[in-house]
Amino acid sequence: MDLPLLWAFLIAFAVIAYVVLDGFDLGTGILFPFLGRHENRDTAMNSVAPIWDGNETWLVLGGGGLFAVFPLAYAVIMPAVYAPVIAMLLALIFRGVAFEYRFKTVRGRWLWDVSFFGGSVVAAFCQGLILGTLVQGVRVVDRTYAGGWYDWLTPFSLATGCALVVGYALLGACWLVMKTEGEIQDIARHYALFLAAATLAAIAGVSAWMPFIQPQFYARWFALPQFFTVFWVPILVAVAAVSLFQSLIAGRHYRPFLSALALFVLSYVGLGINFYPHIIPPDITIWQAAAPDASLWFLLVGAAILIPTILIYTGFSYWIFRGKISADEGYHH
Repeated sequence: MDLPLLWAFLIAFAVIAYVVLDGFDLGTGILFPFLGRHENRDTAMNSVAPIWDGNETWLVLGGGGLFAVFPLAYAVIMPAVYAPVIAMLLALIFRGVAFEYRFKTVRGRWLWDVSFFGGSVVAAFCQGLILGTLVQGVRVVDRTYAGGWYDWLTPFSLATGCALVVGYALLGACWLVMKTEGEIQDIARHYALFLAAATLAAIAGVSAWMPFIQPQFYARWFALPQFFTVFWVPILVAVAAVSLFQSLIAGRHYRPFLSALALFVLSYVGLGINFYPHIIPPDITIWQAAAPDASLWFLLVGAAILIPTILIYTGFSYWIFRGKISADEGYHH
């Protein structure tokens, strides 16, 4: 059994689970100031309040798993992105506090509204910065990070940061279309149409930029015969985009959210195609970064218990809190 490759898949699964689950949560916060009356904001927050902390379990699993399973990758990546990682964690803390304190006060509610919105934007933007930094490559000398403190701050990483904010906002809008009704649903659907166009433009822009950052990226998408093994990804992205617009215009409730999730999953698959077999392009492969096999086997036993448990807990939570959320009911009522 190829243990490093199996673990790379498990870590990748944890990351995409976090992106698709916590993405709409952050997106709801990004849209927060634009939802009109404070009753609408109450409804939006109540739609994610029962599940937001469970969503972030996948972030802990992905980060902890990277440290335990690919220690070399963790040791190289963290010094390269210390600043955005710390900013992201602080932003997530502000969001978490806002969930509880916003419903405990009236006079100071505006402060927690700002905290929820600002924390959501900063967390999403920092995740995009981290992604952009990894895509553009990290300088490594003798298995050690050799770059500067601000290598994460480049035009490409700023572009990926903005793209992820827009994409998360789309997920949040589609989530609200699925989970709410009445005025707030109409507002969310209106924003979703514009955000869908902006997200597709961001995907196209970043995808067009990416092959010129690393030679291996260009070869993966444009060299023959490799092209014939990956051309289905942009085709499926186009199908998901058509489904998204059609379902929003037709007034559907569930399909917009599923279509938006498909866009994210397909974009993530495209990113994986670019990276493989590297975990830190262009220098460190999955096998070079992996811990010894004995450690991987030991950790795999724990993962065989932990991951199914998290999946069951997540599925149970979503089942319990399924259906529409109205203004006079929810987690805090």
